[in-house]
Amino acid sequence: YWRFEREPLKTQTLMFLAILIALAVAGRVPFASLPSVQAASFVIILGGISLGPELGFVTGSTTALVSNMFLGQGPWTPWQMFAWGLMGLTAGLIGRTQLRHKVMPMIIFGGVWGFVYGWIMDLWFALAYVNPLTMKSFILAFTASAGFDLVHCLSNVVLIALLYRSWEKLIDRLNRKYNFLPTKTH
Repeated sequence: YWRFEREPLKTQTLMFLAILIALAVAGRVPFASLPSVQAASFVIILGGISLGPELGFVTGSTTALVSNMFLGQGPWTPWQMFAWGLMGLTAGLIGRTQLRHKVMPMIIFGGVWGFVYGWIMDLWFALAYVNPLTMKSFILAFTASAGFDLVHCLSNVVLIALLYRSWEKLIDRLNRKYNFLPTKTH
């Protein structure tokens, strides 16, 4: 966020960032009744790949903050911001490689992040609510959420498998028209 505040952005880039965050929020709020189905993660991954690591982090962390305005803020919000921010950041790092043009590595990346996001949130849960915190209770807390993490993993895998190519083409076409992506990542 410090770098985001300090460096000037083209208006087109800022608008694309805002649209991605709005799409990610729109991909989270309607699915709130389906635990761990996170269409927001797909959009955050695309945002990171398109905009690079710094703006990928901003996309992910801001998605958590804004979507929780609808779903409820709480002590979990900074942890969600951190987890989704890291998802966007790491996607941005992949976006600087040729892997970004291959669907299978992106499917694997999205699947892995379904679990990593869950583990970060499990860590918060264990530190905040598990008492006494022993190795056994810590492992139990992580094990109890394995099904939710699997659902997040599978929703990422399905969305990337079905939509990644078409979104990649759409973003490339829009960038050719409006020149909104930073040149170093595209």
